[in-house]
Amino acid sequence: MRAADFVRLLALAAIWGASFLFVRIASPAIGLVLTADLRMLIAGLALAVWFRFIGFDAQWRRWWRQYLIVGLLTSAAPFLLFAYSALTLSAGLMSVINASSPMWGALFSAWLLGERLSARSMVGLAIGVAGVALVTRPEAGGHVAAIPALAAVGAAVCYGLAATYMRRWAKDVPSRGMALGTQIAGAALLAPLLAIAPPSAMPTPFIAACLLAMGLVCGAVAYLLYFRLVTDIGAAGALTVTYLIPLFGVAWGALFLGESVSHGMVTGAVLVLLGTFFVLRK
Repeated sequence: MRAADFVRLLALAAIWGASFLFVRIASPAIGLVLTADLRMLIAGLALAVWFRFIGFDAQWRRWWRQYLIVGLLTSAAPFLLFAYSALTLSAGLMSVINASSPMWGALFSAWLLGERLSARSMVGLAIGVAGVALVTRPEAGGHVAAIPALAAVGAAVCYGLAATYMRRWAKDVPSRGMALGTQIAGAALLAPLLAIAPPSAMPTPFIAACLLAMGLVCGAVAYLLYFRLVTDIGAAGALTVTYLIPLFGVAWGALFLGESVSHGMVTGAVLVLLGTFFVLRK
């Protein structure tokens, strides 16, 4: 890995770690549906403008079904679940739970693709699941709401299922088209829910800035960084960002929101990352 690639990897981890900070701020202020929907809409529009500028064609007529399915699994469902979790859970805790995504991907690959789980992978899954259980359990003197914690786990499961689905049924879809299509499709899927769960308040300038940061930086810019890394160091190398996101997620939450970092969260995070290492390492 070149120095430039390592800098991009750190930048991507810092950006995606910050996404949990922004959703923790925005969701309680304006509501979970509007937070999730605007996050995708802003990212999608920004990518559409950029791809129009560089002349990239997403081929909507050919790939719209894949954009819809993957958009549901990678954006609409997990963003909505994390926005719900953010009403109660800390940004750091959500980022730790999110790090379990590759483990769920390994389980879905074994189930849907018939891939054999090695002994090391099974040990990694056991360690990682123990870590998730540890960080989501009620602690002495504190409380972790069960349903929001399960919602965050559900978001991580969605990411794992999406990775498996794309490997099997959407591997021919261009990656840049997938980045754009999933955001636009995801925003379209959530838009009708605004009639059922309207915004609790209109965004203030500060909340609007958080939404723009989520959409432009954590969405559009992050996708461009990620696909550049995939091109330069390969998909496996780019996946190592999974190890770094919780470190930044916990740090941003503690630094900007004053979130406490318990011993249970630290221990659970170590277990999740260790389990992910065993699962991803070939």
